[in-house]
Amino acid sequence: MIIHGLSFPDELHYLVEHDVWARLDADGLATVGIAASGIKLSGEIYMCRPRPVGTEVVQRKAIGVVELAKAIVSVKCAISGTVVAVNPKLEVSPELVHLDPYGEGWIARLLPNNLATDRTRLVQGEALRAAMQCERP
Repeated sequence: MIIHGLSFPDELHYLVEHDVWARLDADGLATVGIAASGIKLSGEIYMCRPRPVGTEVVQRKAIGVVELAKAIVSVKCAISGTVVAVNPKLEVSPELVHLDPYGEGWIARLLPNNLATDRTRLVQGEALRAAMQCERP
């Protein structure tokens, strides 16, 4: 779907307040990254450093940091879980985060540990349009 001229795939779950997403994968893991709205707000990304494998992360807390033109910013996580993989491509090509945020620019894969509770803060599909209007009228 397109909202404010930006693409938001329907199958993803979004934590609108932090402009991040989670994809619940068939293998029971979740892939997380920054939504197009977050990329638009931040601009080009020059460095992306995810939390290391084995780290426990909590929804709405840092999954990593990105370096922008004039700042280093904490990236919040859409869900809680244990980091089981980080995107190795970001070490040499951090620009993938803003060039392909829903594909090659993913940040980490997690083993979710509180999905039932986390989902109450996530939106998906048409609910995203209403949530984006409330967050950014």
